[in-house]
Amino acid sequence: MASKLHQLQAKACQASQFVAKHGCSYYKQLMEKNKQYVVEPPTVEKCNLLSKQLFYTRLASIPGRYESFWKELDCVKQLWKNRQELKVEDAGIAALFGLECYAWYCAGEIVGRGFTFTGYYP
Repeated sequence: MASKLHQLQAKACQASQFVAKHGCSYYKQLMEKNKQYVVEPPTVEKCNLLSKQLFYTRLASIPGRYESFWKELDCVKQLWKNRQELKVEDAGIAALFGLECYAWYCAGEIVGRGFTFTGYYP
């Protein structure tokens, strides 16, 4: 356990040295590249205004998302009614989608358990 702690401290030290050496130039380069997204003047009031605009814009998008959801659900219902006419490609895509959802579920469970595969080990 102590050796892992020492390794972690060494890696953290290396990372902090790298950031100290290259962080300022990276920051300047990043800000220069993305200056079109910076609102002038960068004040607290402007940040509060932008956060409120983002929140209420997303809130206003809920009806459109709700409508899109029901359209997608109607499409799935229509496909299910006509499942005898379903092509092999469509069934394969649906199977891959289900497999992907299951894989994300499994990955989430593994991450939730602290990256252990068989359970919790203190």
